[in-house]
Amino acid sequence: MSAEPCLIEQTHEAGAQVLYLIGAWRLANVPTIVDLLRGLRLEPARDYIVDGSRLESVDTAAGFVLVRHLAELGCTSANITPRGFDPRFLRLLKLVRERMGTPPATERSERPNFVRRIGSATLRLGSLLANHVAFLGAVALETLALLRNPGLFRLRETVSHFESVCIDAIPIVMLVNFLIGVVLAYVLGSQAQLYGASAFVADGVGLAVSRELAPIVTSVIVAGRSGAAFTAQIGAMKLNDEIDAITTLGLSPIQVLVIPRLFALMLALPLLVFAGDIAGILGGMLICAKQLNISPGVFIHRVHTVLAIRHFVIGIAKAPVFAVFIGLIACRMGILAARDAHGVGDNTTSTVVQCIVWVIVLDAVFAVIFQQLGI
Repeated sequence: MSAEPCLIEQTHEAGAQVLYLIGAWRLANVPTIVDLLRGLRLEPARDYIVDGSRLESVDTAAGFVLVRHLAELGCTSANITPRGFDPRFLRLLKLVRERMGTPPATERSERPNFVRRIGSATLRLGSLLANHVAFLGAVALETLALLRNPGLFRLRETVSHFESVCIDAIPIVMLVNFLIGVVLAYVLGSQAQLYGASAFVADGVGLAVSRELAPIVTSVIVAGRSGAAFTAQIGAMKLNDEIDAITTLGLSPIQVLVIPRLFALMLALPLLVFAGDIAGILGGMLICAKQLNISPGVFIHRVHTVLAIRHFVIGIAKAPVFAVFIGLIACRMGILAARDAHGVGDNTTSTVVQCIVWVIVLDAVFAVIFQQLGI
């Protein structure tokens, strides 16, 4: 028996071990309760009856001490039979036992220094690039499988994605490129008038729009519009276990979800760039007519005379490359999305940022290569 029998008593009833909880089991009595529990002759992994009929009050601190001591003896909820407890006390003890199974709070993390953050970001970037390269290889293998068996190609899905990527995007693409042409012609015109070189504004607008601005602006619009949509769609399908269902049916998720979107994007982006070329040149022509008194006929003749066909072809040829990167990144980030709304949102944002960065990086690479080749 303990030195304080007013708090706990141990008895035997019909061969069973019974623990009577007595009085006030509160935080102020926890040291006494600990000593009493240690002084009891409790056998490990035995069945116990815990009687609370004489318990006046209990709080979480005292309840935690009791539950932890019994748990250290190997007792679980199957070994302990509560008896005579006030329902409020019983609910509190059950809550304490449930919370004991939760992981402990993590220690306060230290803010990494600048060098460590750079190293961590570099490792994450390397892992992301490795995932993209591996995904590119998987898509290439599935494309070869489709070439061997063209009947597996999903034409209906490709046409549907082409409509949403290309047809539905024509108004916004032409509007933005038109405004870009307006701004470019206005800026060039205000400077060219100072030197009496207004006629050269048509040269600058035609060359800049067809070779650089239309491909970049159009690709950025497609990345923010269609790339984000691809990631959100595939991420939502993963969240709803639809990708697992496709795999269970014996189908390839890449053939069903990725390749139709990728082909639609590769077909749509050159057409959108062409529409952007027309809109950008029309915007420049409008400003030249209003500000520089250059008639539309003279503007078009100047563009036709100065703008070589290779500049137009270079701008169009960039589009499929940009489309491949946008499609691969968008689909891959959708597949990598966590199975919750927060993960889908984060990956959608990451898709837009990655696609815009890659479009600009690729355009810079093309500029260096074409400069070295003299094109």
